[in-house]
Amino acid sequence: MFNRRSAPKPGRVLPGFGLSMGITVGYLTAVFLVPVAGLVLRSAGIGWEGLVESVLSPAARSSYIITLRGAAVASLVNAVFGFVTAWALVRYRFPLRRFFDVIVDLPFALPGAVGGLALTAVYADNGWIGELLAPLGIQVAYAPLGIYVTYVFVGLPFVIRSVQPVLENLEAEEEQAAHVLGATDIQTFFRVIVPAALPATISGATLAFARAIGDYGTVIFMAGNVPLRSEVASRLVYNRLDQYDVVGATSVATVMLLFSFIMLIAINLLQKRATAREVEL
Repeated sequence: MFNRRSAPKPGRVLPGFGLSMGITVGYLTAVFLVPVAGLVLRSAGIGWEGLVESVLSPAARSSYIITLRGAAVASLVNAVFGFVTAWALVRYRFPLRRFFDVIVDLPFALPGAVGGLALTAVYADNGWIGELLAPLGIQVAYAPLGIYVTYVFVGLPFVIRSVQPVLENLEAEEEQAAHVLGATDIQTFFRVIVPAALPATISGATLAFARAIGDYGTVIFMAGNVPLRSEVASRLVYNRLDQYDVVGATSVATVMLLFSFIMLIAINLLQKRATAREVEL
């Protein structure tokens, strides 16, 4: 009789896994966890009552509402127009298509101050677009409306770049099969294309939302920064630091950090659900 030998256990894919893991954990702890923990502990230093008073002051509550409302509206706008833009870039061939495909990433590359100056130059009362809107009584730059425009600007690439790969990988046979079965173009769009791209669209819109609530360099040029009217949370943090209210600034920053964590968790859950759905299909 032959002796059966147990199958060899698979080894580590990477040599020195323990060392690699230790370096990774140490690096992430030093770069991310320690600063975040320091921020939370610094804001907790004023005690529970002082923390609540600082976090729920009229200026802070107003900045939360302005920031979150602007980010939410901009994300919805980006979800719609980002999907349409990605569809046009993937499915159609037109002059300057490659050029438009490249400039989609412009908000990624531009420093915040440069992007803010560019938007202000266009939407100010003497700008190319602003001078057309001014006679209609519409003020974009240095007004609350500028917040929405800024958040759309910084968040649109996230939706486009999230949806593009999905549309590129979508088989044309699925649309042809829908047409063979009698579906109209509109029915095919909403029953075949939209369901396939919806997880990526939601994920991109969520990323755009998270990017918007953390923006500072771009939005301060367009918002006007009037307390209780157009002052976003990131600007309030800076103002409190400028007044040497470090604890008050860190308390507001901690609240925005919690919102960011919630967005990251939501993004991960959406990506897992989308991956699970692709595996099932």
